Formats: sequence, structure tokens, C-alpha cells
Amino acid sequence: MGQGSQRPADTFTGAPGAPGADDLPPDLERLRVLERWAALFLERVRRRIHDIETAGARSARPAPVPPEWLVAYDKGRRPSAVHHADCPMRGKQHRPLTREQARSAIAVEQVPACPFCRPDADLEILDP
Repeated sequence: MGQGSQRPADTFTGAPGAPGADDLPPDLERLRVLERWAALFLERVRRRIHDIETAGARSARPAPVPPEWLVAYDKGRRPSAVHHADCPMRGKQHRPLTREQARSAIAVEQVPACPFCRPDADLEILDP
């Protein structure tokens, strides 16, 4: 067939006399085997489509919001200071805090606020 020409619509339909119809076996037993193989193959294709769509949906989820506040720990795993999340003085051992947890840590639990990033000012905690 030349460039730009198309095959007839029934090329691979298996219609009697259609091109491609002779490549199927004539007996029922082998046709049933091919039918089962085609069903299994279609199931694999559908699973792959589902996996790709699911992965796309997972990657389309928004990234988690980074915490605004952190509590740093000393070597004894005791809270040593509350920091802004981007504070360069936060140290290596820390965990994220919500705004309410950061306020409570400073005001109630008496965890010191970092003197460098001053989270107490942004959390509106006044010195007594």
C-alpha cells in the first residue's frame, strides 16, 4: 500500500473473505485458546492503564505544606528551643509543630524561643 492509503475497515475483523481472516485457526478448540489468551492480555493492558492512571493521580496531589515551626532537641532528647522552620540555628534534631503547639511549647511548657529567629514575636507571645 502506498503512502497515505488506508486499509479497509474490516482488515482485522476476521470477516469471511476479509484480509487477515485466514490467520485464525479453523477449529473451535484453538479459537478458544486464542480467546482466553486475548482476554488475559486485555486484563494485563487494563491493569497497566490503571496503574499509570493511579500513579498520575498520586503525583497530581499537592505537596504537603511544610511546617512553619519546629522544636529542636538537645542530645538528651529534651526540647531545647522553638524555631521558625527555616531558622539556620535549629540544629539537626527537631520535629515540626503546628502554630498552637509552638505557642503552647513557649508559653506553657516554658521551652525557650530561639533568640535568633524570634518565633515568640510572630506567635504573639508577650514577655510577662
